[in-house]
Order: sequence, then structure tokens, then C-alpha cells
Amino acid sequence: MRRASRRALRALHFPRRVGTVAGNSGITPMILEQPLTQVLIMLAASVFVVALARRLGAPPILGYLVVGMALGPHAIGLISSSSTMRELPELGVVFLVFTLGLEFSLPRMVAMRREVLGLGALQVGGTLITCALLAHLAGATWPVAALIGGALSMSSTAIILHQLTHWGELNRTHGRLAFAMLLFQDLAFVPLLALAGALERAQAGFSPQAALLAVAAAVLAVVVVLVAGRWLLRPLFHEIAHSRLRELFTLTALFVVLAAAWISYLAGLSLALGAFLAGMMLAETEYRHQIEAVIRPFRDILLGLFFISVGMLLDVQLLVRQFLLVSALLSGMLVLKTAIGALATRLFVGSTFKAVRTGIVIAIGGEFGIALLTIILESGRTPAALVQALLVALVLSMVLSPLILHHNRSIARFVLRERGPRAPLPALEQAATGTIAAREHVILCGYGRVGQNVARVLESQGFEFIALDIDPARITAARQAGEPVLYGDSADEEMLQMAGVAQASAVVVSFSNPAVALEIVRSVRRLRGEVPLLVRVPDDSRMQELKAVGATEVVPETLEASLTLVSQVLMLLHVPAARVLRTIDEVRENRYQVLRNIHRPADLPPASTGTVYLEELKSVVIPPGAWAVGRTVDEVRSQGAQVAFTGIRRHGILGREPAGDACLREGDIVVLYGMPEALEHAEGVLLAG
Repeated sequence: MRRASRRALRALHFPRRVGTVAGNSGITPMILEQPLTQVLIMLAASVFVVALARRLGAPPILGYLVVGMALGPHAIGLISSSSTMRELPELGVVFLVFTLGLEFSLPRMVAMRREVLGLGALQVGGTLITCALLAHLAGATWPVAALIGGALSMSSTAIILHQLTHWGELNRTHGRLAFAMLLFQDLAFVPLLALAGALERAQAGFSPQAALLAVAAAVLAVVVVLVAGRWLLRPLFHEIAHSRLRELFTLTALFVVLAAAWISYLAGLSLALGAFLAGMMLAETEYRHQIEAVIRPFRDILLGLFFISVGMLLDVQLLVRQFLLVSALLSGMLVLKTAIGALATRLFVGSTFKAVRTGIVIAIGGEFGIALLTIILESGRTPAALVQALLVALVLSMVLSPLILHHNRSIARFVLRERGPRAPLPALEQAATGTIAAREHVILCGYGRVGQNVARVLESQGFEFIALDIDPARITAARQAGEPVLYGDSADEEMLQMAGVAQASAVVVSFSNPAVALEIVRSVRRLRGEVPLLVRVPDDSRMQELKAVGATEVVPETLEASLTLVSQVLMLLHVPAARVLRTIDEVRENRYQVLRNIHRPADLPPASTGTVYLEELKSVVIPPGAWAVGRTVDEVRSQGAQVAFTGIRRHGILGREPAGDACLREGDIVVLYGMPEALEHAEGVLLAG
């Protein structure tokens, strides 16, 4: 089992026998074989191709896949299958799944146990049995046929989750159910690896004892990660945060991610599963936002390398030689997996449309499937031509995945022959935002904590606003909460026009980066010269520059904090209030023209790192089987949920400030407002009681 696991990991991205390798007939110069050289080549090509894809409006993942296809061993051959090129991409998947775990708490996992164990088993079991029967009819032995069926039942966790998150569909019904299937696939990979180990030891045959030991080790690893996460991680990060050393915090986060993945791998599970469990444990702590911030750069870079490695697997020559066979296998796999996934999902949801969308999302191939097919290929127990064609079809489905996943709604409508569907929720939200843009309102450039706080005050005073931001997760949460938020670059003049800058009463720039603020101010002034424009900056170092390009007022955080502190000190020293106000006004005289009030600091509890964690919004989707289904808001509060219930969204309609006797239903999106720890506790109450 352990040997099969190691071989599967080695083959996860770079099978050695996929077909004839082109472009490597001569001796590759030694300098090109060095890992650093190959990484530089990939990064240089990625910068160019991904920028071109962005300019053409194509998904960035498609650019990474094209880079891999062009530079891989089956084309130009500039990148070889070195150990470095195999391991770095795998870490990208680990970091991706860890950050998803930060957004997916243990109570949600408990609430989704029915989908994970029930729906996941139906999808994997149905696909495995059907494909195994077809493979056996094609001449494969039963063990090999079962392994082929298992390989085809796998889907790419990295690609599906990355794309669904990017398009804001991960918390929709089809995204949530697809995620449940992916979790079960990670668990199902353990017995499939045990079967692969038995296949390698052909003379000994399959050993049920070995498979049971592998499963027991996997269960033990999961328990270890869960227990360590529950009892050790919060105290660990509490001590690290007290040091106030950013690099120590980053190192600890990296250690936790990789250690959890390592424990999972030692037990024969996937690296990603251990990382996901660790993220899920840390999701219940007050440090999850900071952890996600320090992990994100590593995740994005390494995930790009993963997509490149997938593109490198596509043997274009084999595709050309056996085009009809590969096309038939690809089409058959996509149709079969879609049908089985849709039939299984239909038992769990009442909508055929949602079931078909889920089946389409889960239909693409996965990296675990590539690993299993490679083991079959190296065993020599079945015709190589068939397995090679299957392998190319599997990789090709991953290459086409950005298009399949992005257009899953349209494909589902086409399959069901539905015409004139109701406008999708994003379209309705876009129309509502357009209505606000046509009348007087405030434009908020940036919808982080500062932007959200400004929005709350504007709403309390009866002013409308439209916010712009480029964080997909933040946009999704805000839209679920019914906020008028647009995804886009605030410095883009077209986006500003869509936000209604011509009718805006004021523009507020809340980004902390002065360089970003400068670009936004220039864009606003090119479109409209007279609109009041307020800019928030961390200090006053670039204050004059912002004023010069057209900012009406610039609010430096450090200066305001100093003035507030000075005013409080003078008041404590019994200086008359009039004299305090006059002193502060004199300090502001040369820097401000509009803002002249003393801003008293909010009474918020500081975190141990010295950072102030402000209250924020959080949207919680109520899945089937959640504790809150059928219960009222007052019953949830009685369980200790110390947060504000600002709204309940049902069937696309948002009800603000729900009454205490409002009953929660399956599929509701509950909008909460409070401190991070209180929000996590409230989510746990809603999902698991």
C-alpha cells in the first residue's frame, strides 16, 4: 500500500509512459535541466500567456494549461518531469484546499455528512461499477477493470474548487454538492490505492487485510489531525501571535499546513485531505483571516504550477494519431459521469436542473485518476494503447474544464431543452445595481472592513451606495447579503461608468495602498472633475500627491489616530473642551478643509497580535440536515449566538432585520454581523446546534 502510494504521488502529474515524447531527440543542455531554470521558464511564459488570456477575457487557468502544453515533454520539451516539477504543483493543491478548509467549518462538515457519505458514495460507486463493466467487456481483468472504473470516477479537486470559487458558485447548491462528492473521492482513493498495490504484487493477489489496515491507518490519521486541530492549534497560534513577529506567524502557518498534509500522506490518504482538515480546525479561531492572508501568495503561485503540470500531460501527437478513439472516450466519459452524477444528485435535491448542473461540474477527470491509470500502464496487465488513450482523454477533460465549468448553466439548459429561463441571480443583482447607479448615490472603491463600515453608516442615514472590489470571495459574501457590489477594478473607467460615476454624490476610496488610490483618483477625475472624492491612506507621506491629482480630501489613518489620542490626553489633563477643539483644528488647518470633527475610537477588543478585529458580515447557507432547519431566530439566539441577524435571503429575496419568530428553512442564506469569533460560533449553532 505504501509503495503504491509513493508511486501514485510520483505519477500524479507526469506519467512516464503516455506516448512518444516529442522534442527530446537530442541531449538537453544541462542548464535547461536545472530546476531553477525550468521554474524561470514557466514563470516567464506564464506572465505572457496569462496576461494575454486576461486581455482576451479567457480564464487565467486556461493560460496556465496552454503554457504546460507548449513547454511540456510532448511539445517543445523545455520542461522535464524532474522531482521538483512533480512536488511543487502538488503543494499548490495542498494550499488551495487548506484555504478552503478555513472557510468550511467543522459544524458545516457535520451538517453535510449525508451528502458526503451518501451522495459521494453513490457517485463514486455508480461510476466505478459502470466503467468497470465496460472495461471488462473491453478485455480487462476484474481487478484492472475496477481500478479503471475508480480512476474515471475521480474528479479534479483543484480545478473544480478553483473555478467555482472564482465564479462565486461554491456556496450554490450545485457547488456545495459537488464539493461533498470531491471529499468522498479523497476518501475513496485509499482502497483504490490498496487495489493498485495488489495489482503490483500480481503473484500474491489482492489482500483484504492490507486494505483494512490501510483504511484503519487513514481513519487514525483523520482523528489525529482533528484532535490536534481542536486542542493544539488555537493555543499554538495564541503564543505565536503574542510574539508579534509576522515572519514567525507565516512560518507557523506553513508548518501547520505541511505537517497536516504529511500526516495524511503517511496514512495513505491524499496530501490535500489532511490540509483541508487542518484548515477546518483553524476556521474556528480568530486567526483564520491572518492565516489566509499569509498563505494566499504561496497558494496562487504554486497552484499556477499545478495547472501548468496538468497541461504538460497532454500528448498532442497521440491525440492526433488516435483522434477518433480519444474523442469517443472523452465524450463517453463526460456524458456517463454527468448522467450518473445527475441521477445521484436528483435523490438529494428536488430540482432536475440543479442535479444536471452538479453532474456537469463533477464530470471532468482528476489528478488521482491520472495516478491510477499510470500505475495500470506500468503494470503491463492491460493493452497499453487503450490505457494511453484513456489517459489523454482524462487530461483533455481537465484542459477543457474552464469552459465546461464556466458554462455549466448554459449546458444544463441545453440538455434539458429549457427555453426562456428566469434571469439568473447575478443578472437580477446586476439590474438592481444598475437602478441605483441611475440616481444619486455614493461609490465605495474597496469593500473590505473600512468600506463596509462606511456602507453601514451611509445606510443608517438613508444614503444609497455601490461598492467595487476585486476579491471574489468578498463579492460573493456581499451579494449573498444583498449588498449592491460589483466585481471589478476600481481604476477601470468602464467599471466606474457602470457604477454610475456620472450620477454619484461622492466617491470614497478605502484601499490602503496609495499607488492604487492614485490610479483610482486619476480615473475618476478623467470621467468627472467636480465629484467630491475622499481617499483613505495609511499615512500622510503621499498626501500632497493625491491632492495634486484631484482628491478632495485625504484621510491619513496615522494622523487621525494621533489627533484622537492627543484630544483624549488633553481632556484627561482637564484642558477645557473649547481649547482642545481649537488645538485640534489648528493642527488640521493645513491638511484638511472639510473634516474637522474629532473621531472617537470605537470600543473594540484588540487581538493578541495587536491588530483590531472589526465586526464584519458573514453569510451562512443552511444546508439540508442543518440543526437550524425548522427553528426560529430566537431559538438560535437561545443557543448562545451573540450576533446580529441582519437578513434572511430566500429564493433571491432578502428580508432585512428578521423578527425573532422568523422560521429558518433549508436553502436560506442567513446574514450575520458581529465579531469573527462570535460569527464562527453562530455558524456552528446554525449548522450543528
